[in-house]
Amino acid sequence: MESHPRNTTEVVDRLAETARRHKRVSIGQMMDTFGHRSYGPFLLVPALIELSPIGGIPGVPTFLAAIIALFAGQMLFGRDHFWIPEFVSRQSVSARKLGAATQSMRSFARRLDRWFHGRLTRYARGPFVRIAAFICILMTLTVPPLELIPFASSAPMGAVALFGLALLVCDGALMIAATGLAAVALVVTASIFAPAL
Repeated sequence: MESHPRNTTEVVDRLAETARRHKRVSIGQMMDTFGHRSYGPFLLVPALIELSPIGGIPGVPTFLAAIIALFAGQMLFGRDHFWIPEFVSRQSVSARKLGAATQSMRSFARRLDRWFHGRLTRYARGPFVRIAAFICILMTLTVPPLELIPFASSAPMGAVALFGLALLVCDGALMIAATGLAAVALVVTASIFAPAL
């Protein structure tokens, strides 16, 4: 699709439509669904998948965090057209599982679209995009150790999802909220692992 999704519901709907057309959905197909020039979905979608039941599969949160880090790294250096290695592009998920995940995300996506839309837009553009990318990379670094604790990786991935949503709907207020959640996630991670150091 050539046009970029304008809100979270459209992101979920595009994923669901892609899942209906295939038995398995690859990362490359997901990228084609959103276009290769829209930052928001490439942070939002992997984070939402991690927050869905699919994220409960061992190893999946770390893999999704690596994908987010790859995209965020390109954002940090100002690329306007995303690239991923071919072997990553071929990685896929069952269309049935993806379809089920989109069903669980749809009502939540609609609520998000009602709540968030284009406030303080200057904080969702320019240098703030790179700041968000850097913070998202920090969040992904916390995921592998947190995966050892059930649901613990949801906090950093929730922050990444908020950054993705903020960029998707150009909402600076949400960017600020995402930064706050990221700070909380870092503090929680430090408190979990500090006693073991």
